[in-house]
Parts: sequence; structure tokens; C-alpha cells
Amino acid sequence: MESRKLVMELRWDPILGEWVMVSNIRSFRPWQPTTFCPFCPGTEETGYGWEALIVENKYPMLIEEPPEPTKHRFYKTQKAYGKCYVVIETPLHDIDDLSDLSEKQIAYVINLIIEKQKEIMNKEFAEYFLWFRNKGREIGVSLTHPHSQIYVLPFTPIKILREIENAKNYWKENNSCIFCKIIEIEKEDGIRLLLENRDWIAFMPFYAHWPFEIHIYPKRHLQLLTELTQSEVDLLAQILKYSLCGLKRMFSKPMPYVMVLHQAPLKASHPYYHLHIEIYGFLRDEGKLKYAAGMETGGGNFTYDAVPEENASKLRAKINECVNGVK
Repeated sequence: MESRKLVMELRWDPILGEWVMVSNIRSFRPWQPTTFCPFCPGTEETGYGWEALIVENKYPMLIEEPPEPTKHRFYKTQKAYGKCYVVIETPLHDIDDLSDLSEKQIAYVINLIIEKQKEIMNKEFAEYFLWFRNKGREIGVSLTHPHSQIYVLPFTPIKILREIENAKNYWKENNSCIFCKIIEIEKEDGIRLLLENRDWIAFMPFYAHWPFEIHIYPKRHLQLLTELTQSEVDLLAQILKYSLCGLKRMFSKPMPYVMVLHQAPLKASHPYYHLHIEIYGFLRDEGKLKYAAGMETGGGNFTYDAVPEENASKLRAKINECVNGVK
């Protein structure tokens, strides 16, 4: 790493009212190397004899002892307190996707993440625990070995804050959970329902933003990942496996996607919030990516170039192939 001043800080956007994470150490991370893999067994980070691992990210946005932030006469900054981890989901390098792992292995990965959350949630800086998975070179994945990431944040992400605000408003007006109501509506409508088991339901939202978007809700009302029973973990692994398998089969090449766990903040109680997982499939047709362009990036409102009910029907057929073992 060349010698230059380390800048790692939070910068407040006073117009949108949200934090931006700044870290120039990120520019040194390896970009899609072809001659080595830092996540394979036997490297300095991994060693041998493991089924899955959680390791600290060597190129983090946040650290436990960050440098002093920039001082500015007008703009507000804060220290970039936090932790960034990589979840290495399997020792096998050539596995294409999480859906190619067994339900048992996926459950093992989820349990590792739960243990990490329990370990760190009482840290003073730990306001929010964000688990997410990026899949596909099209969206800038830097290493192809199957992995996901964890950010332990000193603030609650802005999208979660918006969800919390609207969930709280619905709770005040109706004395009930808006997420539980959505589960009821999606089961009644049926047309956007993708897959269901005893503990979880997967559906394409009526208000989908991305072409092949999947939301996965637990049927039991709960706030945090650490509240899941082992049975719920096992059935989450099942519904994740088949939902992601369906995405992978949609077109001739695997679907690039982002998967994100939405849960309540770690501090205080939010009884009106309901843990869930959102998956954003980015292909709108064969070889055609949906871009967050002028309206989405500049205006902040999404356009949808199809009909969610029609795309749900297509995706449901692919998921059913996975469930039924169709080659």
C-alpha cells in the first residue's frame, strides 16, 4: 500500500439528512484477481479445516479505533466507528451461488452470522447490524469466491429509518404491524406469492422497484436475527436456497443481485418493526440490466418496466423447477 494519509470518516449530507461513509483504504482492495483467491482455504486469512468463516475485512469502511475525522468550518463529520466483516460461505471456490449450497450449509452460515451479532451487539458503537450479499460482476463484485458481508454501523441506514417511521405510523393508526398485514394480503392475493413454508413466505412486492425483486418475511413477528429459533433458521435456509435458485434460472446467465437483511436497530425496542430479507434481481430481460438512472438516482423514485404480477409468475415457475429438482 502506497504511503498516503488514511481518511476514514462519516460525512453528513445536510440536504438529504444521511451519513456518507468515506474510506480511501477501499481503493487498495484486489479487483477480480485471476491468479489467487484470498478466501480459499490455506491463505493467511483462512487456514484449513472450516465449513464457513467470518473474517475481518482488510479494506473496511469502518473500524473500531478510527482516525480523527476531518474538521470543517461548515460540514459535520464523525469518526467511522464500526466493524466490517466478510462471511466466507464455503471452502469451495467454484460454487456459483449461495443457492448451490445445501440447506444444512446455508443454515450453518446463518448461525455463524447470528453468533457474530450476539458477540458484537453490545459494543457501544454498534447501532445497526447489516448483513448483505452482492452477486455478479455486473454490479461490481470484486472477488468471486462465495461470500457475503457484515457492516456493524454506528447509525441506522436511511432506508431502514424510513421503514421504521412508516411501520410506526401504521402501528399507531391500526394497532397492528404493517408487515404482518402484507403477509396476509399476499397470501390472499396469491398472484405475487413465490414460495412458502411453515415459518417463512417469499413474494414479489406489489410495489417492486427492481425487475425480479423478492421479499422474504418470517410469519412470526420479530425484530432481530438473534430471535430466530433453530427451526426458523433451517426453514430460512430452505426458502433462501430455492428463491435464489429461481433467480439464477431466470435467464441463460445467472441473475446478478443484491440481498440485504432488514432488521431493527440493536439499541432500544421497536415493536412495530418486522425483520425481513430483500433481494433485488437486476436483469429485466435476457442480457438487459435495469439501471438506476436519471429518475431513480436523481429523482429518487423508481420506474418499473414491466408488471410485477407477470414477472412473479415467471419467477415462480423457475422456483418450482428448483423445488421439484428439474434439471
